[in-house]
Amino acid sequence: MLKATLLKAAGSAFLQRQVTSNPIARRVADRFIAGNTFDEAEHAIRALNAGGMSVALDYLGENTESEAQARESTAAYLAAIDRIQDRAMDANISVKLTAMGLDIRQDLALEEASKVAARGKEVGAMVGVDMEAAVYAGRTLDIVEDLKRDYDNVGVCIQSYLYRSRDDLDRMNRLGIPVRLVKGAYQESPEVAYPEKASVDHAYGRMLDDLLALNPYPMVATHDPAMVRLTKTLVARHRRDLQQQLVAEGYRLRVYLPYGTQWYPYFMRRLAERPANLYFFLSNLARAR
Repeated sequence: MLKATLLKAAGSAFLQRQVTSNPIARRVADRFIAGNTFDEAEHAIRALNAGGMSVALDYLGENTESEAQARESTAAYLAAIDRIQDRAMDANISVKLTAMGLDIRQDLALEEASKVAARGKEVGAMVGVDMEAAVYAGRTLDIVEDLKRDYDNVGVCIQSYLYRSRDDLDRMNRLGIPVRLVKGAYQESPEVAYPEKASVDHAYGRMLDDLLALNPYPMVATHDPAMVRLTKTLVARHRRDLQQQLVAEGYRLRVYLPYGTQWYPYFMRRLAERPANLYFFLSNLARAR
């Protein structure tokens, strides 16, 4: 019930104004968002790189309403790729197709995503495509498959809480498209997604096995210690070659790092994802009063 309430709040314009205008809330949000600008994000990237960690950089923004806005988002993604390369940072980028016009026209989103994929290929950078709400899943994968024909540097996110995702993962594995596996953070109906955490976790574990066994570039995205342990076990079983790429315990780590002014919906989804996040937010608000 709490998760559903928070996810509904993510779409509230009134609550967005209240939270984003509150300096205390903004300081707490800094735990999840690297900043409003690339300058702030760069500081976070360099700190993570210094700790031996790679970064997947996400410029926050979604559901653009005009072609001009879509092209502005594309320009921001292109600028991020160029700056990452010019300043020799260990980072790639993650994009949202609704930021590039998917709500307007699918061919517009494909056109804009192709520009980003092309620039990434020029400089040797991977471009990850985020998975958004379930209504976009099929169109997102269709665009990723189209991009795959010309660009080998494009990956996609798959959410284990959707019933369809096991088949979607099989499709991406067959096509040789890199996949970042997550549990999922949007409010979905029980008609399309597992409503219980235990079922989501079970689906994640089954898909994780297939991901590590069959995908050319598996990416495991989780804060769940049980899933981290399972990943280590499955890596040892399926991908002993990766043990040569040791960082710390032997696993390459890429940190998902969002930034940008449109942080409120993302922030609310992060609060809904884990009760500890909400406790952290509320306790910090209380101490600041």
